[in-house]
Amino acid sequence: MVNKLVLQSVINKYYLGEVESVKWKIQDRVLTIDFMSINKEVIGNVTHTNIDIEDSSLAIFDTKKLLNLVNITSGDLLINLEKTKAVYTKLYLADSDFNLTYALSDPLLIAKPGTVGEVEWDATLPLEREQVDNLIKAKSALAGVGNMTLSPDKDLDGGDLCVVTFGDEQGHNNKIVYNLLGDIRQANVSIPFNSDMFKTILNANKDLEEGTLYLSYQGLLKLVFKSENTTSTYYMIRKEESAF
Repeated sequence: MVNKLVLQSVINKYYLGEVESVKWKIQDRVLTIDFMSINKEVIGNVTHTNIDIEDSSLAIFDTKKLLNLVNITSGDLLINLEKTKAVYTKLYLADSDFNLTYALSDPLLIAKPGTVGEVEWDATLPLEREQVDNLIKAKSALAGVGNMTLSPDKDLDGGDLCVVTFGDEQGHNNKIVYNLLGDIRQANVSIPFNSDMFKTILNANKDLEEGTLYLSYQGLLKLVFKSENTTSTYYMIRKEESAF
C-alpha cells in the first residue's frame, strides 16, 4: 500500500508543473526518479525509500495524467503492475472506491536527463520551513516579476549572509530583500536566477524537515530537501539573459 498524499508529494517534487516524461526505477522498495525541466534549466533527482511497488522500471510519459488519476483517490492505494514480456505496460491503482488504470509508455520514448557534476560550493545556507515559507511569500508578492538575485554580504555585526533580492535590485522598481545566514565565502558577485522556477521548487517541498541551499559563484544553485523517507535534489543554472 502507498498513501495517496505521499505519492502526490513525490510526483509533485519532480513534475514542477512541466516535467512530463520520466522513468520510475524501483529497487528494494526504493523509488528513484531522475528528471530535467523542458528548457534544461533544472536537473534533479527524487528518492523515496519506502515505496510498496515491485522492483521495476516504469516509463511515465504523461505525468499530468497520472497525477490527475491519483488526485481523485483517497487514503491508501494498492498499486499493481502489468508486464508484457520484459516491458511494464500498465500501472493499476485502487482505493476503497476507485480502480484506475494508467498506460505506461515505451521506455525508448523517455529521454535520458542530463547530469551535473559537483562543484566547489561558495555558499552553504541551511533552510528551515519558516524560511521556505517566507521566500514563497516574497516571490508571490511580486507575481509576474521573474528576476531574482543571490549576493553574498555582511550583516551589521560582520556576520556572513546571502541577500536574496526579488525584483530589480537597481533603479526604482519594486523589490523585496530577504537575508539567509550560512557559511559563505565573500565575493563581489550578484547572480540572477529564475524566481518562478525557484518558487515552484520551494512549493513542491514545503513539507521539508530540513533543507540546504548551495551556491556556486560560477552560476549554479543546488537545493536539497529532506522529509520523511524522501530526498529531493535540484540543480539550477543562472539566467543567461538578465537585466543585471
